Amino acid sequence: MKLRIILLAAGFAMLLSCSHRQEKSRHEAEHFRTEVMLRTTPVKNQGQDQLCWIYAMLATIETEHLMQGDSIDLSVAYMARQLLAEQARMVYAKGRRHHVSLRGMSTKALLLLHRYGAMPYTSYRMPENIDLSGLAMKMQRSGEQAKAHLTGLAKLDEQTGKTLDDAIGGLPYWVFMLGCQYTPLEFAHSICAKDEYLALTSFSHHPFGESFVLEVPDNDHQDAFFNVPIDSLMRYVEHSLRTGHPVCWEGDTSEPGCDFRQGIARLPQGHKPISQESRQQGFDHAKTTDDHCMAIVGIARDDEGRRYYICKNSWGTGNPYGGYMYMEEDYLKAKTIAVIIPTAALPTMDQMIKGLRPDNLF
Repeated sequence: MKLRIILLAAGFAMLLSCSHRQEKSRHEAEHFRTEVMLRTTPVKNQGQDQLCWIYAMLATIETEHLMQGDSIDLSVAYMARQLLAEQARMVYAKGRRHHVSLRGMSTKALLLLHRYGAMPYTSYRMPENIDLSGLAMKMQRSGEQAKAHLTGLAKLDEQTGKTLDDAIGGLPYWVFMLGCQYTPLEFAHSICAKDEYLALTSFSHHPFGESFVLEVPDNDHQDAFFNVPIDSLMRYVEHSLRTGHPVCWEGDTSEPGCDFRQGIARLPQGHKPISQESRQQGFDHAKTTDDHCMAIVGIARDDEGRRYYICKNSWGTGNPYGGYMYMEEDYLKAKTIAVIIPTAALPTMDQMIKGLRPDNLF
């Protein structure tokens, strides 16, 4: 019973954290000195939906290309549509045992991209004030009805396609970019190879130097994450940013010290040193939860010299930093669940397995 209460409380906190209504800030900006700032597309606002994992992963891909001189701005609406259609098919396969959900991890966003393709933001935009939760309920009912009457997947796809067309808009068949014509899958493969990103985590209940399926509720695709010591993970994140590569971050933003209106995420003053053991305790006791995703795009320091990571959020621009968050290094060290890093910024897998101390690799 106690475990159930903890899980319910954690789930409620995640619902509150991952979705956000834009608010105007009354707080004054603190002063930071920027050391690294990568190029980004404009900050977006996910509103009340729970698609931060898509916003963050696409923002990471966008920045990776902007730093290479390309110009892309990707459509969350296209990926959300494919997710909802896929979820309806899952209901058809499993019946009421499957519940349509908008939640996920950034690795799931990569899976959807490689499975269904991608589109530019200008080709397929999310309508304002769309009720994605209501749309998810329609997908649930459509899947259940198709299952009950055994109408077949083709009929279900036709029905859900019409519902999604009415709610989001009809899908373009082609993607046009810089004078070239692509299918959505061809476009996706042109901007993101299957081995272009690596998912990392840092928890001691599994061996370091190996991959394991991360035990968090949103990992419904059972994705594996490569496990490294936390000091190594922190060095990989810093090295990635300093060499011009963004990082997709997943972690806990439900802590009192994480305040979007202030644009700051920091631990309380006088907190205990962050260690591998303290991280594990936070994870084991559901005090560190996977409730939000952001793209890390920069490094800064405050007036006292403490390092912060600049995160591109998806809760609109209503804070002192235009929607960006400044996350103190110790907060990131304590509250990170996982990161997705471009492989171009990492040592080889063989190097990481043989020598997990990045000081010897860079």
